[in-house]
This record gives sequence, structure tokens and C-alpha cells, in this order.
Amino acid sequence: MEFITGAIDLFLHLDEYLQEIIVNYGAWTYAILFIVIFVETGLVVMPFLPGDSLLFAAGTFAALGSFNVWGLIGLLIVAAVLGDAVNYSIGHYLGDRAYNIKWIKKEYLEKTHAFFEKHGGKAIFLARFVPIVRTFAPFVAGIGKMSYAYFATYNIVGGVTWVFLFTLLGYFFGNIPFVKKNFELVIIVIILLSVVPMVYEWWKHRSEKKSAA
Repeated sequence: MEFITGAIDLFLHLDEYLQEIIVNYGAWTYAILFIVIFVETGLVVMPFLPGDSLLFAAGTFAALGSFNVWGLIGLLIVAAVLGDAVNYSIGHYLGDRAYNIKWIKKEYLEKTHAFFEKHGGKAIFLARFVPIVRTFAPFVAGIGKMSYAYFATYNIVGGVTWVFLFTLLGYFFGNIPFVKKNFELVIIVIILLSVVPMVYEWWKHRSEKKSAA
């Protein structure tokens, strides 16, 4: 329970935590952000890390001069693309054995597999914008033996789009007085918008099943 409470607090007050990191670690914050984005996308056991909201918060501080925005975007694109590539490689190496690993939630693997069935290769791109699925998509692509060249195309396009979009949203809108005053609300909205594709797909699938019955 303490872990859940701490995670919620981290998400809702991400701006305060990031500011503290910047004050304490200065330029090393670039490396910290790189690691967080890489781990969230590259290690299948870390789907709960704050991806979208962290990019938004980083963009907000870049607008204040804490980061060079283009250096930040370039660095985090490398982290996102490299993370997915490592995740794919792990899935490719494990193959079907991954479904027998206890600490990997089979439910998440199955949901991501269904996402692939629905969207095909473009699922790699779409998954960038869906929490949890974002972490499992490259892993499942590797398990399913998707060709690396095919995967890499969607990985790069998705990683570039994801980082640019959320970082620049923070850069241009994060310091608007209303947004600064209601940062927690903005983060909640970002999280809710991120899960809209999953909710929509669930509702559509449910409707199709009812129609078929």
C-alpha cells in the first residue's frame, strides 16, 4: 500500500520532484531522465514509471532554462528508441518462454498481443501513447518474431513523435499560470487521455462480441 501511495504522489507532484532533482544534481539530471525513459520502455518489469507526464514536466523546466530543449529532446529520443530495441531483443531471445515467467504479468502480455492482432505493425507506433502497453509492445513484438527491420521503422517514428509531442507540450504550455497552478490536474488529464485508446478498444471489442452473440 505504501508503494502505491508513493507512486501516486510521485505522479501528481512530478514537477516538485523534478525540480528537487535539478537543484541537487544539475546537469546530471539529463542522465537521470535518460535512464527513467530507457527503463520504462526497455525493461518489461517497469511499466509503472511516469513516461508521458515526465516528458511534459521536463519540457516545462526546459522552457525555464533548466535544460536545452533540443538537447533534451534528442537525448530522450535516443533513450526511447534504444529502450524499445532492447525490450524487443529480450522478447526475441526468450520467445514463448516469456509466458512462463512468474514476475511478468501474463494478463499484460495477452492484452498487448490483442493490441497487435487489432493494429498489426502500427501497434508499435500507437503503443507509445498507451501506458503499460508502451512497455509490453516491443517485448511482445520480439516474442512474436516480428522482423527487426519492420519493428525498427515503427520504433523510430513512434519514439520521435512521442518525445517531441509531450516535451514540446510541456515547453509551450507547462508554464501558463493556470497549468502551473493546477499541475496535478494536468497530469491526471494526461494519464486519462493516455488510456483513452485502451478504453475505446475494450468498448469496441465488447460491442462487437455483443453484436456477434
